[in-house]
Amino acid sequence: MDRKFYGSVNIDNNNTREKTKKGTMKDEKRPLLDNESQSDSTEPPAVQDTIVDITKPLHSVVSSYKMEVEDPVLNRSLEHPTSNLDTMIHLLKGNVGTGILAMPDAFRNAGWAVGTVGTLLMGIICTHCMHMLVKCSHDLCRRTNTAALNFAEVSEYACQLGPEPLRKYSRIFKISINSFLCITQIGFCCVYFVFVAANLQEVIKHYIVDISVHWYLVFLLPPMIVLNWLKNLKYLAPVSFFASILTCTGLAITFFYMLQGLPNTSSIKASTNWSQFALFFGTAIYAFEGIGVVLPLENNMKRPQDFGGWTGVLNTGMVIVACLYTAVGFFGYLKYGDMAQLGSVTLYLPSNDILAQSVRLMMAIAIFLSYGLQFYVPFSIIWPIVKDHLETEKAQVLGEYITRTILVIITFALAAAIPNLGAVISLVGAFSSSALALIFPPLLEILTFWPDRLGKYKWIFWKDFFIAVFGFLGFILGSYVSVLNIISPEVNN
Repeated sequence: MDRKFYGSVNIDNNNTREKTKKGTMKDEKRPLLDNESQSDSTEPPAVQDTIVDITKPLHSVVSSYKMEVEDPVLNRSLEHPTSNLDTMIHLLKGNVGTGILAMPDAFRNAGWAVGTVGTLLMGIICTHCMHMLVKCSHDLCRRTNTAALNFAEVSEYACQLGPEPLRKYSRIFKISINSFLCITQIGFCCVYFVFVAANLQEVIKHYIVDISVHWYLVFLLPPMIVLNWLKNLKYLAPVSFFASILTCTGLAITFFYMLQGLPNTSSIKASTNWSQFALFFGTAIYAFEGIGVVLPLENNMKRPQDFGGWTGVLNTGMVIVACLYTAVGFFGYLKYGDMAQLGSVTLYLPSNDILAQSVRLMMAIAIFLSYGLQFYVPFSIIWPIVKDHLETEKAQVLGEYITRTILVIITFALAAAIPNLGAVISLVGAFSSSALALIFPPLLEILTFWPDRLGKYKWIFWKDFFIAVFGFLGFILGSYVSVLNIISPEVNN
């Protein structure tokens, strides 16, 4: 006999409460406002009513309710969850750095037509790979009953739960991800070193004295070391905010100069040769540098379900980023033509103009202050390994300062060895950024959804295969041409 249910039904949630006492999945533990606190009363929370759609069977309503309550992704315990707007701002800050200022150089290596299409296409592929990573993270979180996973943990679990022959390599996969993250972030730090030194050199050369860029690297080393002795990221928050203001102001003034007196597009190349396109690939993939911040941002969201989707935080933010990159690259190359080969559009601004010199100073200060955030990632990976070998608390405190100092000196040494800003950006992008952004995400999606969740005719497998092959070709050719460009820069120029 069929029964119809009207009104509301009370769903017992005791089992869920028992589970969340042991884990971190209870949403009530997460303070959404600063003045919220847990009640001292020992009374259990009141059971809420759930309105039942009379057109649906009761068991489907209960199933849907339980799925939402027990989903570890939707029930993370966070002390200070971020809003959608906060996440958007962090996403933009994580993607807009020195790479955007190098886009005119990228367009010079590709041509204005190929550069425009290539940058937008690269943005689409990179954004899709970010979605892949988040999708794999959510699936593995639910399968392992874990609230959140980072990039390396996603790779480890994907391998452990993937095809049987690959499960024994899960730790190697995790170490590989961490290694590429370290290489990428240390590469970013090297670029930051060279960028600050090159822009300071242009300003001081015009007003005071002309000395080698290597001396500026030496002068920057002590303050860079002191800045990175700060152990807590919360102390870098106001510094990062100030750097963001300087970056936005500097970009606005740079556009003001770029958009004046633009020549016809016939004055620049529409396309170039394959060897130069490989340099474009390295610079462009370096510019889309946000793959490392995607999971940390999504993991800390108040509403993680708003991160994906066609109009979600990720797509909205990356559309803005791709349009900014394309605009700076196109107009910068159109304005400065073949002069755009120094790795930063700020270096092409008129030296006799005080406003232009202020842009160089602003961007140099902004990038200097942003170094600590880029440095935090490799340090957080390397320090636990070092810490395990230090027994006393005093040794650990001293060891942390020494480790921080040595890592900064390593980035200084690499920057001093290759003070060619454009060449360093292209090499870092082709070698490490391409692996993290284009090679690992499709491989992780294949492993995570193997063997029976790869779509009809395995279309997901073939799509991921071609993206990974594209990334691998860029990795090989881009790295090779970038190294040649460092050894013999006159050939490219």
